Amino acid sequence: MPPYTIVYFPTRGRCEAMRMLLADQGQSWKEEVVTKETWLQGPLKASCLYGQLPKFQDGDLTLYQSNAILRHLGRTFGLYGKDQREAALVDMVNDGVEDVRRHCGRLIHHNYEEGKAKYFQELPERLKPFETLLVQNQGGQAFIVGDQISFADYNLLDLLLNHQVLAPGCLDSHPLLLAYVARLSARPKLKAYLASPEHVNRPVHGAQKT
Repeated sequence: MPPYTIVYFPTRGRCEAMRMLLADQGQSWKEEVVTKETWLQGPLKASCLYGQLPKFQDGDLTLYQSNAILRHLGRTFGLYGKDQREAALVDMVNDGVEDVRRHCGRLIHHNYEEGKAKYFQELPERLKPFETLLVQNQGGQAFIVGDQISFADYNLLDLLLNHQVLAPGCLDSHPLLLAYVARLSARPKLKAYLASPEHVNRPVHGAQKT
C-alpha cells in the first residue's frame, strides 16, 4: 500500500500540485475520489477538520489545507530551499500563488462568462512578480528560488498550466514563464505524469469542465 492517500473531488483543483510533486519525486499514492453526491450527503464533510477537502493521509498523519500539505511534502523530500533564506522565499512564492489561485477560483465559480475577459486582461500584472523572481534567480534559467526545485515550483507550475488550459496564449507576454513551464514540464517523471490519463482527463475545476 502506498504511504500517501489523497481524498478529493475528481478534479485537478487544489491537489494537482501535490500530485505533480509526488510523481516527480518518484512516489506512489492512492486516490479516494469523492463525488458531489457523496459530499452533499454530509458525513464526510462533517468528519473533515475544516469541513472541506482535500484530506491527505501520510501513514497515521492526517492533514487538511492544501498549502500545509505542500509544505509537509516540501520538508519530507527536501523541497524547501537549501537554507532559511531560501525557505522564506519559497513561502513567499507559495503565498503569491495562493493569491492568484483565489482570484481564479472566484472567476471560475462565480462569474466565468461575464468576468473572464477582464480577468485575463489583468492576468499579466498578477503574474509579473513571478517573472521578476525568475529574472533575479540566474536570469530566469533555473527554478523560482535557488538552484533546486521546491514545492512552490510545483504549485506555480500547476497554476500556470491551468491558466493555459483556460486561455491558451495567456502567457505569451511572459516569455520567461513560458520557458519555465516548458523546462519543468520536461522533467522525465513529471512529463510522464502530465501525459497520463490521470492528469489529462481531470478537469481543472469542478465548475469548469476543461
